[in-house]
Amino acid sequence: MNEAELNKEDLSRLIEMAWEDRTPFDAIFTQFGFTENEVMRIMQKNLIRSSYVLWRKRVKEIGLKHQKKRGFLTSNAYAKNQYKPK
Repeated sequence: MNEAELNKEDLSRLIEMAWEDRTPFDAIFTQFGFTENEVMRIMQKNLIRSSYVLWRKRVKEIGLKHQKKRGFLTSNAYAKNQYKPK
């Protein structure tokens, strides 16, 4: 999948996952097929500059976005109870 193929809902979900500190880039790649660099470009393109700069700073400092740097393992891109039934 490339960025042009994303609908509004998928783009919004991708940005949400990237913004979450505990969602690793591996989960985003599994769900959408975008690498870390592609996610950075998408975030840069779709966020205002100050928000993008804050996000990049957080990603670099925290280090939770990379599976290998984590002290814990996750198997899902999101928690089972993250989305409430309508």
